[in-house]
Amino acid sequence: MLLAVIAACEIGFWVLLAAGMVMRYVLRLRRVGMVLLASLPLVDVVLLVASVIDIRRGAEPSFKHSLAAIFVGVSVAFGHQTLKWADNWAAHWFAGAPRPVKPPKSASRERAGWYRHLLAYVIGVGLMLVLGLLSGHGYDALLGPAGTWTLVLGIDAIVSFTAKSDDQEKAPA
Repeated sequence: MLLAVIAACEIGFWVLLAAGMVMRYVLRLRRVGMVLLASLPLVDVVLLVASVIDIRRGAEPSFKHSLAAIFVGVSVAFGHQTLKWADNWAAHWFAGAPRPVKPPKSASRERAGWYRHLLAYVIGVGLMLVLGLLSGHGYDALLGPAGTWTLVLGIDAIVSFTAKSDDQEKAPA
């Protein structure tokens, strides 16, 4: 059942985001659009509550609980950035705003992305630990995906902290 809730929350996030943009820019109902966009964090709350209920009802901690924790961590860390990206494109497509410009690659931008990834990791792994504590069965099954995520975070750190900006790449040697 939790997997269905995870899927519904993922779909719900994108449906609320799209509906908010349509209300704002197509139908010109700005307040309705803002209410829909402001309700996006409720998707995380629903998923978190469903995970806790599942664990408290005696479910064995498993990958699905880890997946829910990862979803919440990524949503909290990257949600605002995703909302801003969608808003810029919706304003362009439906309200005549200029086409969003892809920001130039820069070392500071890469590092900021890694810090955002680190925040998602800390929230996600923290939730895995909390769910393990609530379950009374330990953390082993919940922390399984954390090992792979740690590796990905490490690779991301290497890439992010060794990135050169476009200006550095174009400069003559």
